[in-house]
Formats: sequence, C-alpha cells, structure tokens
Amino acid sequence: MDKKNSGVGVLDKAVKILATLEAGPHSLSELVTATGIARPTAHRLAVALEFHRMVSRDYAGRFVLGARSSELASAAGEDRLLAVANPILTSLRDATGESAQIYRRQGDQRICVATAERLSGLRDSVPTGTVLTMQAGSAAQILLAWEDAEKIRRAIINSKFTPASLAAVRRRGWAQSVGEREAGVASVSAPVRGPNNKIIAAVSISGPIERLGRQPGRLHAAAVMASAARLSEYISKK
Repeated sequence: MDKKNSGVGVLDKAVKILATLEAGPHSLSELVTATGIARPTAHRLAVALEFHRMVSRDYAGRFVLGARSSELASAAGEDRLLAVANPILTSLRDATGESAQIYRRQGDQRICVATAERLSGLRDSVPTGTVLTMQAGSAAQILLAWEDAEKIRRAIINSKFTPASLAAVRRRGWAQSVGEREAGVASVSAPVRGPNNKIIAAVSISGPIERLGRQPGRLHAAAVMASAARLSEYISKK
C-alpha cells in the first residue's frame, strides 16, 4: 500500500482537499488541478466538507478552510495559542480598557478565534468565530504585512491600505486603523509569531474612535505588542 494513502479512498481524497486549502483559497477548477481528483468527486467532497464546516467559501465563492478545524484543535488541547489566549487577552483588556481579540487568516478572510470583551460602556463587540475581511482593519494589515511582495500585490486589490502602509507596519511592528473596518471604530494590532518567526495570528484591541482617538497606536501599541510577545514566547516554547 502507498504509505501516503490510508486505503480508504474517499477519506484520502477529502484530506488531500483540506491539505490543498492550507495554501489558501481555491476555486473548484483549481482544486481539481492541484489534487488530481475528478471534478465531480472534488465538488461532492468539497461541498460535504463545507456542510461539516471543515471548508467554507470566501467572498469570491472559492473554497477555504473552515472554522471547524480550529475548534477541533482547541477541543483536543493541541492549540497552544488558544490554550493561553484567554488570560493574556483578559490582561490586555484590563490594561487598555478596550475589547481584545486574536485573529487568524484563512485565505481571503480572517477569523476571530478568541476575545475578551470590555466589561461595561461603549465597546466594539467581535464574538469568537466572526469572519471578517482581509481588506480592512489593523489585524488584516498585520496578517498581510510580512507576506512576500507578490502576495501583497494580489491581496491589496480593493483594500483600504497600500504596500507603503504595510511596509510602515513592518518597520514599527504594529498597525492601527481608524474607521477602516467599521465606521466609528479604531483598533491597534501586533503580530503573534510561531516557530521560524512565522506570523500565525494578530492580537488586537478595538473600541470607539471617540475614546481611542485618531492615533490609537500612541495610546495602546506598547500594550498590544507586549501581549503579542507573550503569546509568541509561549507558542515557541518546546
């Protein structure tokens, strides 16, 4: 038996589709080309995986990894990021007085995988599991800024930021947004790094512009970067 196959053909093909989507969004035609699976079978399996939330669709209708994979990793206790997220986000919320979140990228979208809401008063509420665009917001800037130039060029089409602004994010190590994702909302984000210094997530705080002002980074960049550093240190421990 081929060691790359389990002998259960339909399962092997489903896993091949999921592995392909790890690289980013794929149309059905692109899935067929990448996996070598016949088009009717690829479509049937992708739709079945979508039903079980292992796969979802982006704004262009392409297949991307779904939220269920992160949920399963968390439930199994294998996700080091989510294992330590709550206390660090809670500390960040208490230090800044603003709601705190962690986002991960999935293709052309980002998903809120953990949150600590502001306890009272006006807040920016982003529940865990919320899917947001990669075209606006400080977390989107962080998740794109360290990509290679070609990926940035493709990703910024119709976005609220430019290659120059992403270069500035790389230089200073944090990003801010004012009214990008939602009118009246400001945010500050910093990168969470995994093994080999790879950006695996963005940690953020967000709240009303009337409280954070037009330069929210001046108020909260240091606290957000410190929380991101704590997460990165924990994840990189062996």
